[in-house]
Amino acid sequence: MPRPRHRSRSLRRIYVRTPGGRTVIHYEKGKPSHARCAICGAILNGVPRLRPVELRKLPKSLRRPERMYGGVVCPKCLKALLKQTIRGTISIA
Repeated sequence: MPRPRHRSRSLRRIYVRTPGGRTVIHYEKGKPSHARCAICGAILNGVPRLRPVELRKLPKSLRRPERMYGGVVCPKCLKALLKQTIRGTISIA
């Protein structure tokens, strides 16, 4: 019988085969949802789906794309935003 804290279905079950030949169950929380664009809501590429604890262990260059608004705005919206800025219709503070 699993421990009471492991009986929740919010934890995903991972079957791991040990060197001794037994199969044991490891319990861990599921993956978080995809990071989304702040403007259009599209899924952001280059942003890993990791829990905050695991994300902190990654180097900064692997956490998000290295460009302006990387990890916040998708490239399509960034392009439109820059065009608006150059035209003078919007100001970025």
